[in-house]
Amino acid sequence: MVPIPFLDLPPLVGASGTLRLPGSKSISNRVLLLAGLADGVTEIHDLLDSDDTKVMLAALAQLGCGIEREGATLRVRGLGGRLAMHEAELFLGNAGTAMRPLAAALAVLSATQGGRFVLRGVPRMHQRPIGDLVNALRQLGCAIDELGQAGYPPLALYGAAGGALATGQAIRVRGDVSSQFLTALLLALPLASTEAAIAIEVEGELISKPYVEITLALLERFGIAVAREGWQRFTIPAASRYRSPVSIHVEGDASSASYFVALGAIAATQAPLRIEGAGSDSIQGDIRFIEAARAMGAEVRSQANALEVRRGAWPLKAITLDCNHIPDAAMTLAVMALYADGPSTLTNIASWRVKETDRLSAMATELRKLGAKVDEGADWIRVTPPTTWKAASLHTYDDHRMAMCGSLAAFGGVPVRIEDPACVAKTFPDYFETLFSLARAEPRQVPVIAIDGPTASGKGTLAAAVAERLGYHLLDSGSLYRVAALAAARAGLLDGDEADAQAIAALAATLPLRFESGHIWLGVEDVTDTLRDEAVGLAASRVSALPAVRQALHGLQLSFRRAPGLVADGRDMGSVVFPDAALKIYLTASAGQRAERRYKQLISKGISANIDALRADLLARDARDTNRPVAPLKPAQDALLLDNSAVTIEQSLAWVLDAWAQRRPFNSLSG
Repeated sequence: MVPIPFLDLPPLVGASGTLRLPGSKSISNRVLLLAGLADGVTEIHDLLDSDDTKVMLAALAQLGCGIEREGATLRVRGLGGRLAMHEAELFLGNAGTAMRPLAAALAVLSATQGGRFVLRGVPRMHQRPIGDLVNALRQLGCAIDELGQAGYPPLALYGAAGGALATGQAIRVRGDVSSQFLTALLLALPLASTEAAIAIEVEGELISKPYVEITLALLERFGIAVAREGWQRFTIPAASRYRSPVSIHVEGDASSASYFVALGAIAATQAPLRIEGAGSDSIQGDIRFIEAARAMGAEVRSQANALEVRRGAWPLKAITLDCNHIPDAAMTLAVMALYADGPSTLTNIASWRVKETDRLSAMATELRKLGAKVDEGADWIRVTPPTTWKAASLHTYDDHRMAMCGSLAAFGGVPVRIEDPACVAKTFPDYFETLFSLARAEPRQVPVIAIDGPTASGKGTLAAAVAERLGYHLLDSGSLYRVAALAAARAGLLDGDEADAQAIAALAATLPLRFESGHIWLGVEDVTDTLRDEAVGLAASRVSALPAVRQALHGLQLSFRRAPGLVADGRDMGSVVFPDAALKIYLTASAGQRAERRYKQLISKGISANIDALRADLLARDARDTNRPVAPLKPAQDALLLDNSAVTIEQSLAWVLDAWAQRRPFNSLSG
């Protein structure tokens, strides 16, 4: 599937339900590397499936680790601290949690066992500083070449077998740029395996201390108990060696939890929003986000492995907060500040500037688009809520957290566009699906594109393409009667001469139906091919004659109108079912062109056909559909006519998207 270029969110008004968090990115990539370096096989449960973990897994496999999947369990056969490959070029995307610790580990291993490793990433990764880590590794005697700009990736790490490291003196590393430099050293130095302890000393104030606590806790799980003196000196025990814990579970991502804690604080007015996978037992520092949410007025009930959140104070209370302890989750506070009763100030967030993008500048820029007044400094941001909200197209800078934070602005009463929504795959691939399963919009606020037309006009193909491009739900109304007939037949409701109209109607009203990528799903079953059976077609004719069933299916059609939007195709979508659709398209392909398309379609499936007979049949069906007493086939008064007789599906798609762009409160399709 081609990633959608943007996702338009309608104004959202409430939220309820339960979600299960994906695994923590910080824990997942640390566990993967530790498992890859350890002796033995480690079973990893609930690992995050994301772009960052995929690049780490690919790197470990390239280095010779055994990787096996069995359902939701991953087994990693570690290297036991010994290189299996002595030369490799690794691509690590934009994953700092892969680049920094792998650079340190491979620098130590190549310096002592011999080898050459080149580490590269996407262009943004080559702008993220790594010089302080490189300097620390060079103190050890590691050979490192910076292949681009000094102090940044890409890097070449190399050495000769039998080399020794200078571990007699404490290794010094700055702590005020990124805690990942210290984490990388803590993960790499046990590989030095000396008879004496190895010390690391931190220069300056260590930021993001909770992430270092995660590292220390996981090191202990793999057999390394690091001693520390405050946050300034860390000591790796002599003769350290990684040992697999055999099995380890990855807890839910506390940073990701922040978006749903915020969602509950903003929109859970009727019942608590339940967040499962992280709670009071979490080892992640970002779980302390709930303290900030409470300070802003949220009602949060914390359990061992779950949180329940609902709106308390409204508007939220403005805060001033030192965010050193929750640097990633603090981004969510900046968006919550839009709903506060005054200006909120977040401080000690200089690390935002060296993440996937300069998040301080990016956040200030995007919140201003919404109507907020925003001031920023080197390590702080102040957000004053909008007096008047503005519809905005929010740029995401290929940064997952910018996309997820931006989605929370949809509760301001205006539509919001999220550009490049697929960037959430870095940590939470199903984020928007999860959001839409919890958040609700007033049906009248959910945009609908209605695409009507006669049989074989191509409306189904066009509607599916438009829905895929916009990330909207799809309603193939022409298939509803066949699905209802299939379900009724399976339930025994069509046995005998008399059909049980009320029972069939009740069944039809609750069909678990969805349309995805050209397929029709009834619950977990793909019924696309089944619906083509002649018996199903005959049953559909019986079902469609029952007024109660028609009424039930009308209600089912309306239920498809869910956030973020709907593309509906049929014969009366714009004229009867969704008369308030924001855009109505009526296809007017000629009977000859439609017959030719149907002919080619049938022949491609090995079905014999006569083009003249097909044309005559289409004309007859047009006449019946046009003259039927209920919902006759005709364009809605405000429909745009599209004669697609001589245009491709790609041209038709572009035409519809252009018409849609003219109706949206954004500058252009690209934002």
